Amino acid sequence: MPKRESTKEQKMEIEGTVIETLPNTFFKVKLDNDHEVLAYLSGKMRRYYIRVLLGDRVLVEISPYDLTRGRITYRYKQQQRRTVAK
Repeated sequence: MPKRESTKEQKMEIEGTVIETLPNTFFKVKLDNDHEVLAYLSGKMRRYYIRVLLGDRVLVEISPYDLTRGRITYRYKQQQRRTVAK
């Protein structure tokens, strides 16, 4: 049977900017909605040595259960931004 994501496991994806680097690949990220979260690098970003620096735009997955912690899943290139269809 194919694995389906239930509503319990759904994550919110929000863009933000890295404002502080912390030990053990943790980062303080300011989201576009002016909230700050403590985020860590996802496993694939660690595996492929994708570097995240201060000021980088990132995509953060946040669990609906703890809105103060998240996982960085993507680092945007300099001029690349996520496009939202309106």
